[in-house]
Order: sequence, then C-alpha cells, then structure tokens
Amino acid sequence: MAARPRVVVIGAGLVGCALADELTERGWTDVTVLEQNGLFATGGSTPQSPGLVFQTGADRTMTELAKYTVAKYSSLTLAGTWCFQPVGGLEVAATPERLADLKRRHGWATASGVRSYLRTPGECAELHPLLDAAKVLGGLHIPGDGLAKPLRAAEAQARRARDRGAKFLAHQRVTGVERHAGRVTGVVTETDRFRADVVVSCAGRWAPLVGQLVDLAVPLVPMAHPYARTTPLPALAGDNDDFTEAGKPILRHQDAGLYFREHVDRLGIGSCGHRAMPAGPADPGQPGSAFTPAGFEDAWAAAVDLLPVLGEAKVEDGVNGLFPVTPDGMPLLGEHPDLDGFWVAEAVSVTYSAGVARETARWLVDGQPQLDLHASDLARFEQVQLAPDHVRERCLRSFVEVCDIIHPRQPAEQPRPLRTSPFYERHTELGAYFLESGGWERPQWFAANENLPEVAQVPARSGWAARYWSPVGGAEALVARRRVAMFDLTPVQRLEVTGPGALPFLQAMTTNQLDKAPGAVTYTLLLGEHGGVRSDLTVARLGPERFQVGVNGSLDVDWLRRHLPGDGAVQVHETTAGTCGVGLWGPLARQVLQPLSTTDFSHAGMGYFRALRAYVGNVPVVALRLSTVGELGWELYTTADLGRRLWDTLWEAGQPHGVIAAGREAVSSMRLEKGYRSWGTDVTAEHDPFEAGLGFAVRMDKGYFLGRDALRGRSEATVSRKLTCLTVDDPQAVVLGKEPVYAEGRPAGYVTSAAYGYTVGKNIAYAWLPVEYTRPGTPVEIEYFGAKVPAVVAVEPLFDVGRTRLRSAA
Repeated sequence: MAARPRVVVIGAGLVGCALADELTERGWTDVTVLEQNGLFATGGSTPQSPGLVFQTGADRTMTELAKYTVAKYSSLTLAGTWCFQPVGGLEVAATPERLADLKRRHGWATASGVRSYLRTPGECAELHPLLDAAKVLGGLHIPGDGLAKPLRAAEAQARRARDRGAKFLAHQRVTGVERHAGRVTGVVTETDRFRADVVVSCAGRWAPLVGQLVDLAVPLVPMAHPYARTTPLPALAGDNDDFTEAGKPILRHQDAGLYFREHVDRLGIGSCGHRAMPAGPADPGQPGSAFTPAGFEDAWAAAVDLLPVLGEAKVEDGVNGLFPVTPDGMPLLGEHPDLDGFWVAEAVSVTYSAGVARETARWLVDGQPQLDLHASDLARFEQVQLAPDHVRERCLRSFVEVCDIIHPRQPAEQPRPLRTSPFYERHTELGAYFLESGGWERPQWFAANENLPEVAQVPARSGWAARYWSPVGGAEALVARRRVAMFDLTPVQRLEVTGPGALPFLQAMTTNQLDKAPGAVTYTLLLGEHGGVRSDLTVARLGPERFQVGVNGSLDVDWLRRHLPGDGAVQVHETTAGTCGVGLWGPLARQVLQPLSTTDFSHAGMGYFRALRAYVGNVPVVALRLSTVGELGWELYTTADLGRRLWDTLWEAGQPHGVIAAGREAVSSMRLEKGYRSWGTDVTAEHDPFEAGLGFAVRMDKGYFLGRDALRGRSEATVSRKLTCLTVDDPQAVVLGKEPVYAEGRPAGYVTSAAYGYTVGKNIAYAWLPVEYTRPGTPVEIEYFGAKVPAVVAVEPLFDVGRTRLRSAA
C-alpha cells in the first residue's frame, strides 16, 4: 500500500466528516467522501437530531470517546455559530431503584474523570425550574454534558478536511465495491468510479446495504424514535435566543423513558417508552410508521406529570427519527474479515462520533487504536449470531436496553436458547439458572443445590448486588473448595492449530515459550505492536505439529487468522461447536477421576500444566491438568456426541464424594481468590503485561514475538500503575465493578472485577491504581453507590491450595 493511500469514505454524515478530518490531520490527505444525498442537508446521512451528548456510561472506552467528542466539538464553530453547547445534563430519579442507579453512575463518572454531582430534589428544580421537585427523589448532574449540532459539526469538520485536500461529493450513490486478490481496489457509484486502497463505510442506517456489496453481514437494525416539539411555552419566554437555543440542562427521566431539551421558547421531548419500531430492510431510510400526536399520548402524559408547565402547551410537530441499533447496543468498528482494506465505522451516535473517528483514524494510520475497542470490534460476533432473524430479534431487545427502560408493552424478544452444550438437559434437570454469553446458555447456579448446608454460610445480599445472584452460587464455591464440583467449559472457545509451521507461528504470535515437548500446557499472551495485552491463551501441545488453544472469543480467532502465513504451512480450525468440556475441580477431583481410567492421574503421572489423551470410562478425552479457580483438577474435553456420556460418567462416579454441578457465580468468586486475571475486564490492550501482573508469561529471551520490541526496557520495576488486589471487610459492600477508588481522599483509580470471596470471607476487588498506592496494607476507599467503603491493598493470591489449607488446618 502507498504511504498515503487512496481512501474512500461512504457517507458524509457526522462520522464520515469527522473521520475525514482526523485522517487528513494525520497526513492521509487523499480522501474522497461520497454522499448519496446533498451535503450537510436534512435528509442526508446526518438527519435532524436532538443532539444530546451524555458522556457517562458503564463502558470506560465509550466514556473516553464521548469526552473527546465534547472536547473537539466545543472547539469547533461554523460561521461564528457553536457546534457544542455545554448546558449540562441532569438525570432524575422517580424511584428508589433509579436513585440507586444514579449513585452508581456517579461512581462511573468519577472513575472516568467526568465531573458529576448527586443532587437533591430541590437542587434539581433549581437547575431546571420547569421540573416539579415533588415528583423526583434526586438527580445526577454532569455539567460537561450538553447539546451538539450534528449538521453544523459535520460541515465544520468537512471544511477542515477540504482545506487539507479531501474531496466531498454529493449525489454519489454507491452501487459496487471493486476488489482484487482479497483487497479493495475501488468504489463504483451510479455515475462514477473511484480508485481506492481503503474504503470505510460510515453509511449509518444504510450500512447493511453497503455490507451486502462486499458480502459482509452488518448486524444493525434502524429503529424509529419519536421526537416532538411543543408549542411556545410562556415559562421559557425570554430565557433563550435563536443563537444559544438552550440554557437549561438537558433532562432525562429514564423511569418514564423521556428526555427534554430546549428549542428557544419550546421544548423538545423524546420518548423511548414505546414498542420497538424497526425500519423495513428494503428501505432503512424510512421508519415503520409516521409520527402522530395520538401515538405520543402516553409520553405526553408522563411529560406533563414531570413538567406541569406543559399543561399550557401541546405537541406542535414531531418526527419518528431513526437511529441504528446493534444486538448488544455497541458500535461496529473494524476491518472486513475477508476483504483487506474494507472498514466499517457504524452504529455510532452523536455522543461518540468524534471519538470513534479519532480511534478509527489511529487504527488505519498507526495500525492500532490507542483505546481498547474490543467491545465495539466488528469481529466480536460469531457466525451464528449474524443470522438475520437473530440479529433482528436481538436488536429489538437491545433497543429497550439502549433506552434503559423496560416498557410493559415491549415483547420479550429473546431468541433463547441459541447455543447449548451437550450437558444442557442435565443442567435443566438440576434447575440451572442460565445467563447467556456469546450465544451460549451458561449456568450461574443450580436450584438442586439450594439445600446444601453451605448455603447458610453465605452472607445475604440486597439491592443491586442481589440482581442475578443467589446464595446457592456461594455454596457451590464452598463445596468446590471442600469436595469437588463439575463445571461446564463448553462455551470456552477452542482452536486447533496444526501444520509444519504451527510452532513457529504460535511462537511469533505469543509471549511465552511454547517450544516444549508434547504434553506441555502453557499460559501465554497475545500482544499488539504497542505491547498491550490483546488476550491471554492456554496452549496445549498435543503433538509435534498439533496444538489445542483456548482463546477468549472470536476476536482472537480473527487476529490469528489475519496473521497466518500465506504458504499454507499453518491451519487454524475452531473446534468449539464440535467438542465440549467439563472442569472437574476440587480437593477430591482425583478420587473421582482416577478409578475411571487406567491413566495415572497422580501428580507424578500428570503434573500441573500438563496435557494427555486418556479414557474416562468409555469416553476418549484430552485432559489438561489446570484450573481457572485455583483448585486441584482437570479440564476434560471430548467430542460433542460423547458429551452426555462424559457428564454422566463423572456424575455417577462423583456421588460417593459429594460431587455437585456448579456455575459461573462460583467461578467468579474462586478465580478472584486465586488472583487470576480476566482479559477484557481486568486487562485490555491498554495495559502491558508487567502492569497487569502477567510478566511471568513473557519470555523476552525466546526470540521474536509480536509486541516484543515495545516491551524492551519495561518490567515490574518500571511501571507507574498496577492491577491491585483490594479487600473489603464489610460483607454488605459487595462491590460490583467499575467503581472509583480513592486514595488520600482523591480519586486514584477504578475497580475492574469484584466478587465476594466465600472461602476467604471477604469482598474482593481488583483495581487499577498508581504504583505508589499498591503497597500491601495501604488503606483506600471504594465509592459504592455514593458511599465510601474502606478497603485495603492485600497480598495476592488470597487463596492458595497448599498454603491456605495449611493455615486453615493449623
């Protein structure tokens, strides 16, 4: 590719214009932006929008994208007019549950460096005088939130890009994307052809149609969203002018699914409290139904209840605007898995537009983004999750979650179960409570264990901490520590990497030494070029040219396949769907397993981090001597057709030893007691191995591996921050994750994973902190739903099979 490639951006909406600005600022000036309608006009790729920008959410990366959007648009003007107005945001609570949620959001904002304040009802009314303070219990005020002018911001950025050489062409409807030898070569419109080395789809709600041109499933459904404007309100007379438009905070009332903003002397009202209304696939530019005042009656009644002055007004006009919704509510960013040079930046709202453009430009120009984008990566979905009906059903559900309200008229559009392990019927018989992950049904706990005596030893929970939780999960953790338990490992994604080039390939892609004799199991890392941890893997060498690799998901599969050598010396096959696995873990695991096999499962016969082929009863398995919960045990894998036989064989043999089935609640607790990191939660591509406490998996002396050069000179001694274990004595302060951590009275870091340690009898939180606050014994505080909870830096691991049991016995 040329040093300055030819780039074609499809769509001159806000994201397309922002991307052109960011690319040209970095020196990629041969940029052509194609728009099927007129440029910067209503009806184009950037329709009329309320322009609300709320920066804070549960995802730290999304908050960072929003913060950049606010900063950039605050600095932009167009012909002397503003592109962003920091009027602030005020979210109010009408129920105790929502008030608790706002306290949690306040913590998220603090953890992400966004200034926010919890407000009393009276203070809320002072900030927004139209509000009836008697209707709310409190609010969350973020002064830096505000209003963006999407069309204005788009044109301002387009002008900057034009000054650097970019071209913006109107009335260019794309009809084809040319390709050769697996790369894009050009874009064809109804009237022209444009040569291209890189094509980026920023087509918004038309993205699925653009994707069809390159055989790419773009999992997105445009959803209609009613937005109304009132007649003039006497209470607003003289408050604003045509230039400022608004002065009061944008107001959210999520209990009713409403938001409000000023339009000079009128109010705009948006409603999410309605049934999902998807656009038709043949014409994603049109909502399924037109806006009517009659259809807005419920929303209007709720609005009048909160803002009584609306009783003096009525709906003057409205529109059913469209916005793209994905199955999980996150953007779609990244490169086509099978067509080099074709990229997407889709399902991006105004709030994140500039931030997404910046990270996409970094990804293109520098080869990688700076922020962790794994939750938005196009490659995160598995093939089964891209089926059109599944995408539509998931997007209908996601619409409700995006709007953060569950409306009684909304159907429970949940296409479950989608993927089940061979043990699913056995789990159902045992009363499993399932949650879904990656399309898989994964047991959290089992009702069959409700009568375990250990249930009485589990501290009770209330409020948010009791959601999707049961004391049974804690009892299962205790049984796994004391006896033995069976865990379903089937959803853990597995690959076979084979061929004469398999070892050199894996050596070059990962950090640890894999050149070991067959039978070795190795924990290792995938890094980016900048040395950040892209993922962690478990690699079992089953033969000279055969490796079983446990990965974290589809992103790892995509990453490995993108780096395969072109000579065919390495093959990567995903085996998850055709296989299954059981984790047999606990101090009595060997007593269950050994009588079922002629293989020697003693420590002498099969030490830790070893792999071998064996029979369990009549079932051939690949047995790995390892555990993700810090217990004696094995991961046992076989083909899917023999899965039920494997489960039943282990279950029957385990009865004399008190075996139980256990779920993810137990795993979450036990892994934190042992100090095992969870990639994507504790560690991401924004962290290097030494900061994350994973330096033991890096062998700088083994030769080249991807990211090695970036790690030169780094070590545990050079880091400025560390992933740190904290403990909380208060059993009711069950930290949930993402909370801010205070040191010496100031925000210093944030929690990643958290759970109650049922064995150690403490709440556990892992957090990123400056290195000066990571010495064991250092006191800190965690903000838990608005209250400061004392915590202390602890020595890890909190639990170790040998040392902890010896201490207990003493």
